[in-house]
Amino acid sequence: MSFQITVLKVLAGHPGGRASLAELTRAVAILMSSGPDWSDRTKRLAARAPGLEIFSQSFVLRDDAGWQITDAGRVFLASVESPIQVTADNEQPTEAAAATPVPPQSLTPIRLVVVNRRGRRRRARDRIPPSAVA
Repeated sequence: MSFQITVLKVLAGHPGGRASLAELTRAVAILMSSGPDWSDRTKRLAARAPGLEIFSQSFVLRDDAGWQITDAGRVFLASVESPIQVTADNEQPTEAAAATPVPPQSLTPIRLVVVNRRGRRRRARDRIPPSAVA
């Protein structure tokens, strides 16, 4: 189940909600191997969605170009990620919270970026000679 949540999150972060299978595989592999924070988060979300089947529930469509999250998939993902509202007794979620559909939000695409923190080395011809500094 947490794998399916990860797929939904990755697709929701791509422009137009679409990614090729290669892009999707790469992004999912990065997230799944990123450590316990991501796996704990997706397990918590998956626990709120027992019986999740992203294809049979039409949350994700597949074709030759790749995979795409549907509007229903975005609504589902937003509802799973929304905080649970509990009654004053802290027993069960309120009916209003459970019955209110969550509209799709405009999501900012997630970009995976590698930052090169090493400075560029100057070539010998670009260096200022010590005699010119003094």
